[in-house]
Amino acid sequence: MSERREEFLAGERPDDVAMFLPDSSVSSDRLEQVGERIGDGILLVVDGEQGRSAFQSVTGVDAMAFAQSAMGLEGDIADDLASGDCPEASDGDDHAVEFVFAFAEEQNEDVGGIYAEGDVVHAYARCDCGTAYSDRWAVDTA
Repeated sequence: MSERREEFLAGERPDDVAMFLPDSSVSSDRLEQVGERIGDGILLVVDGEQGRSAFQSVTGVDAMAFAQSAMGLEGDIADDLASGDCPEASDGDDHAVEFVFAFAEEQNEDVGGIYAEGDVVHAYARCDCGTAYSDRWAVDTA
């Protein structure tokens, strides 16, 4: 695991964003040069502003508008950000992640709930069926 990815998943890069782009969604050798190969795709961890712009360039979707739309439906996104379980999938359906966008938020005890437990990763995915969904979790600091 790259140092950038490890730090991001540990909540240590709150100014950065991460995006997972499966090979089926993009084809660029350049992405592999700046990102990390995970299974059948590339995970990029980049500066927040630059990352949101890159996400829109690659996917054609505004990152923050996408995140806001995905918040309406909870699903399960893997903690490595490379896959997810579409909440619209039923047994036997074959659904795959089209892309994932994520950011980390520092612990905030004043807010309470999950935010009091530690840094929180917010992840948003779009399935190849078109469903957008979200997940979030407190970073395990153990």
